[in-house]
Amino acid sequence: MAIIKPSVASTASCCTCAMLLTEVPRFSKSEKPFPQDRWLECCPRVICGRCIYDNPRFNSYCPYCQISNIDNILPPGLKDPPSYDAASTATRTVYNSPPPPYAPAPTDHKPLNCINEKTAPIDDEPVEDVLHFLDHTYDSINSLSLRYGVPASELRRANNIASDHLIAGRRTVIIPGQYYKGGVSLSPRPIEGEEEEKRKAKIRRWMVACKVHEYDIALLYLQQAGYDLELATNEYLADEEWERTHPADKRGKTIIGRDNSLRAKRRR
Repeated sequence: MAIIKPSVASTASCCTCAMLLTEVPRFSKSEKPFPQDRWLECCPRVICGRCIYDNPRFNSYCPYCQISNIDNILPPGLKDPPSYDAASTATRTVYNSPPPPYAPAPTDHKPLNCINEKTAPIDDEPVEDVLHFLDHTYDSINSLSLRYGVPASELRRANNIASDHLIAGRRTVIIPGQYYKGGVSLSPRPIEGEEEEKRKAKIRRWMVACKVHEYDIALLYLQQAGYDLELATNEYLADEEWERTHPADKRGKTIIGRDNSLRAKRRR
């Protein structure tokens, strides 16, 4: 039932649309009159006729107090929800038999450190490392880790990489054979072949380690050391130490007493 209070109607506003009752239109677009404003019985608020026309539920419901004037607010056709006591009164199955005995897990499962079918336990027979040729458009530490089944930390350790970002100048990455047992690189082979790429990589590493920019000198030391990077580096450092302990005379000639063919080759 709508209640009209003319004494406060001039200053009251609708509690849903916040419009003054004096400014609320009284006719719809179809020129039908809106219902009368409803003053709520539960609280000192009013709902304008336009809001009641847009939402007929406001005829019997207060949106603030959430109180309805009718007993059942459910739409017709719906049933009341079940009571909480229904679950407690339901019959329950009682199991009198003891639980099954504990059985150990089968031993034919994969080891924890075996990531996929291409990897094997660490204590298996060692396999030679594999050289992966990088394609910087697609390759990253995470993608190579998933592709070869090698932990990302082991890839960084094997290649002396401090982060997951690969330097654009890097052409190859070593895949540790300790984890990858496939033995075959999953990257496309270069035109010159894998062995040639390994040889060039050793030459570049020797030049960086010894701080020598002459390609011929690096090639000479590595050829005489059988492309053993550590041996070639030690030989060069030994020659450098010998030159410091045996300085040249004023004419630019070294003191006789050591085979200086390598040093003479380097001075050309």
